[in-house]
Amino acid sequence: MKASRLLHLLLLVQTRQRITTTELAGRLEVSRRTVLRDVEALSAAGVPVYAERGRSGGIVLLPGVRLNASHLEPRELEALSVAGLDSAQLESLGLSAEHETAARKIAARQTAALESPGLPRLSDLVLVDSNAWLANSNAEVDVADLASALRLRRRMRIQYRRSAERKASTLVVDPYGIVAKSSRWYLIADDQGAGRLFALERLSAYETLDAPAALRSDQTLRTVWDDLKERTETPGRVSVKVRLRENRLDLARRILGTRIHEISKAESGWCTVVIRYPNIESVRQLLQFGDHIEILTPKTARERIRQLARDLAERHSAPAP
Repeated sequence: MKASRLLHLLLLVQTRQRITTTELAGRLEVSRRTVLRDVEALSAAGVPVYAERGRSGGIVLLPGVRLNASHLEPRELEALSVAGLDSAQLESLGLSAEHETAARKIAARQTAALESPGLPRLSDLVLVDSNAWLANSNAEVDVADLASALRLRRRMRIQYRRSAERKASTLVVDPYGIVAKSSRWYLIADDQGAGRLFALERLSAYETLDAPAALRSDQTLRTVWDDLKERTETPGRVSVKVRLRENRLDLARRILGTRIHEISKAESGWCTVVIRYPNIESVRQLLQFGDHIEILTPKTARERIRQLARDLAERHSAPAP
C-alpha cells in the first residue's frame, strides 16, 4: 500500500512540479504528516523531491528532472484498453484504481514531454462522460465476475427475463462479450446461432458450461454489436405523420433521434414531422409530448393514441385508491 502511495505522490509532483502538502494529503487520502514522512523517505532514497516551507512552499521536484514512471502494468493496460467507460463502469469491472494510476502516469509523461509548458493538455479541455442523463441502471450480476468468466470462451446457461415477462427463462447462449452503452451493460451472445443482446439488469444468474462457445467464425464482439445496433437504430417501416409544436422540436430530436425522417418548415408555431416506427404500437412513445403533439396519419396510429389517452383519462378520473 505504501509503495503504491509513494508512486502516486511522485506522479502528482511530476505533473505539477510543485504541489502543497494539503492538496497531496487530500489526493492521497492521508494526513499532511504522512505526506511529509513519505517525502523524507523518497529523498533518502535518492529521489530529487523535497519539502519547501513558506507561503508559496509545498512539495517540489527539482526542475528539469524527469522520472521514468510512465511504464504501465498489465492491469493498467487493461484499464486503458476499455477507454470510454465511466467511473461507475470501471468500478464494476474492478479497474478503478488501475485506471487512476495509469492516468497519472500518462499525465506525468505528458507534462514532461510538453514543448510549451504553459499550454494546457487536451485532457484539460475535453471531458468525455458516457453516462446517460438521469440514468440509474444497475446490473443484477457482478460485472467483473462475468467478464472473468467470459475469458474462458465457454457456453453459458443464463437466467434472463425479457422486458414483457415477469419471470426469467433459462437460455443456453454462446457469448462474445459485454458492451457498455449509455450507462447500461449488455451481454452480447448468439442464441441458437443468431446474435442477441441481453440487458444485465434483467440477467439474474449465469453458469459457465464445459462446452466451448460455438461462435461464428466470421464474427467478433464488435461486428455482432454493430449489427445489433444497426437493427435497433434503423428506422422502421411504419411512417407516422404528426403536428408538433415548434418549441418541442429540440426535445423530439433528443428523444426520437434517427426515427425522425422528415421535418417541415414551421407555420404558426407548428411543424409537421414524419417519424418511422417498427410497428403501430410504438406510437405510445409519443404520449410523453402531451398536448404538444397531434397524430395525423395513419388512422391506425391516431386511433391507438386515442385509445391510450382515453384509458389514461379514465384511470385518472377517480381519486387514487
